[in-house]
Amino acid sequence: MNIELSASFGFATKENDTQITSDILAKAENHMYQNKIYEHLGVRSDTVDIIMNTLFAKSNRESLHSKRVSKICQAIATKMKLSEDYINRIKIAGLLHDIGKIGVIEQILNKNTALSNNEKKEIQKHPEIGWRILYATNEFSELAEFILEHHERWDGKGYPKGLKGEEISLEARIISVADAFDAMTSVRSYKNKKTKEEAIEELKKCSGTQFDPKIVNIFINHVLKTNRNVSKLKLK
Repeated sequence: MNIELSASFGFATKENDTQITSDILAKAENHMYQNKIYEHLGVRSDTVDIIMNTLFAKSNRESLHSKRVSKICQAIATKMKLSEDYINRIKIAGLLHDIGKIGVIEQILNKNTALSNNEKKEIQKHPEIGWRILYATNEFSELAEFILEHHERWDGKGYPKGLKGEEISLEARIISVADAFDAMTSVRSYKNKKTKEEAIEELKKCSGTQFDPKIVNIFINHVLKTNRNVSKLKLK
């Protein structure tokens, strides 16, 4: 029998004499467990794994889209010089951002023509479905809010809660840009494919209304300038 072993480390700093040592140790332990969860994309709860595999079986396009969004989110977070833990977290959130589409019928997911109003309403339910799925898991409950908010808009006109600006989590704002760019530049079930240049112009046009301007700037001027083909990003 082969047994796979792994090790994780957590840390915390006692910054003044009023802090209790046991609290510092507990903080370090919590950090260790969170880091262990996000170390590898392969470490997922059985439930989430089954749901993602089922979604990908329903639509190969959704599988490819989710993987590309995950890479783009990682690239943006790296250029923002965020912590390694944060980068791992956003990478997984990007992969799982559309997990709620498991509740959307296959005919809508794979439709090659414009969606009807009722079909659009069905699609727009997926952030809330995704939130319910992830909130119910121990490992990924803290990702639930990011998935719920990834279709919110900087100007407050998004869904499902109508959050505005920095009321939206940073993770969700990153996913929003990554999701939109990949959707525009890929063959999608309900959108016409745009060239990279057309997608960049659309991001610029919607910067400050749909998207966080800072994240759009980082993506266009730092990620895209160093990675001409985003679909072939080589990241850990």
